[in-house]
Amino acid sequence: MLPRPLVLLLWRALALASLVLAAIGVVLPGLPTVPFLLVAAWAGGHGWPALERWLLAHPRYGPGIRRWREGGVIPRRAKWAATLMMTASALVIVFATPMPLWSKVLVPGTMAIVALWMWGRPEL
Repeated sequence: MLPRPLVLLLWRALALASLVLAAIGVVLPGLPTVPFLLVAAWAGGHGWPALERWLLAHPRYGPGIRRWREGGVIPRRAKWAATLMMTASALVIVFATPMPLWSKVLVPGTMAIVALWMWGRPEL
């Protein structure tokens, strides 16, 4: 077992790294914001309760995090946005990038599986 201070430091590092990636995702198209916020809140709950409380109380992102925690809810608008972004990304990967054939099949296939899973989640 790791010493408790080290465990807390690792949880905080994960929470902070996720928060930074979420912030980058706000301005960088294609990088999702909400999944990183969910990880940041989860990791914060283990090692940084003040950060978790701040995220849950955030006026823009807090309600979505709480809905996810309560029942795995993904709003329909978010499903459509994610589906459109994954479709656009898959088209770029298949038609516009010099990648090996296996990756041109594997990456869009993974996106399709994620989209199917996402559309099976409860919504508002």
